[in-house]
Amino acid sequence: MSNSHISIVNELNDRSRDVFRELVEAFVSNGEPVGSRTLSRRLQMPLSPATIRNVMSDLEDMGLLYAPHKSAGRLPTDAGLRMFVDGLLEIGDLSSEDRESIEAHCITHGTNLDEALGEATSLLSGLAQCAGLVFAPKTARPLKHVEFVNLGDGRVLAVLVTDEGFVENRIINMPPGAPPSALVQAGNYLNTRLAGRTIDEARRAIASEISQRRAQIDEITGKLIDAGLAAWAGDRQSANASGIGTLIVKGQARLLDEISATQDLERVRGLFQALETEELLVKLLDVTDSAEGVQIFIGAENTLFDQAGCSLVVAPFKGESQTIVGAIGVIGPTRLNYARIIPMVDYTARVIDKIIG
Repeated sequence: MSNSHISIVNELNDRSRDVFRELVEAFVSNGEPVGSRTLSRRLQMPLSPATIRNVMSDLEDMGLLYAPHKSAGRLPTDAGLRMFVDGLLEIGDLSSEDRESIEAHCITHGTNLDEALGEATSLLSGLAQCAGLVFAPKTARPLKHVEFVNLGDGRVLAVLVTDEGFVENRIINMPPGAPPSALVQAGNYLNTRLAGRTIDEARRAIASEISQRRAQIDEITGKLIDAGLAAWAGDRQSANASGIGTLIVKGQARLLDEISATQDLERVRGLFQALETEELLVKLLDVTDSAEGVQIFIGAENTLFDQAGCSLVVAPFKGESQTIVGAIGVIGPTRLNYARIIPMVDYTARVIDKIIG
């Protein structure tokens, strides 16, 4: 918690804290302005609507609440939500059902990172009822091992494993006339040259070796090697032409579920546009590299999207060497159920850590 938020929390007496906490929780529940009569019914301590109105007025003077229109209801400001999350939020544990669901969706796909991240993002979107997001920076990961597996019917499974534990599977066509021994020869050839190199470095070195006729392989094995390298490298290039990283967003339609005003539609439209920009990837890369644990960006303070009314909860995940290799989280309106979503995002990132660590 920042020092400013500690100061604000300390300034609040027990009554003000209870009123503010109940107001935020009511806002998270229905998204509507909260009035004194609603709070008098929710509060455990007996307070009259008049007393509650006085407390709300004080909270408004402190910049924690505002009146969206002339109604008696109040809403938390972005600063108020930040103070609530940092100083008053009680984060519980995930239910065993949620834990089992997250593990089942992620671990089912073994160490195939693409599938595990896609499943995890879809699951988070469903559990949190907002959009799920995962970012994997395009890094020059050193390679560890490759293998070619004959699937029959002229198809070969090309398996690539990096030093970070990432596994990428690609199906390629078996060169006509290739004997089963060509798969072993191609695998052995690549494993003696790939270790410690990135896929791009390996492609350049092998292409140079073959062009100079220094490669002790036959033409068919050479075609198999070239097809495998092209398949592994091709997905990286098509995933993000900018070369910065890959951004997967699932459940964007959930952001449209509760739009009630034209400005809300414009806000969501602007968010959709931001999700498609290279600038967002650069900002996410910065957040990912410096993140420790769950990061929470609320409303106008959210420099990632420059969108008031939107929040992001994101946590980094690490590779085999315990270096940060990506981040996963959710995007939604500022009235996210932070108490439920924060541990959910944190646990999902930890599960991904286990898969690739």
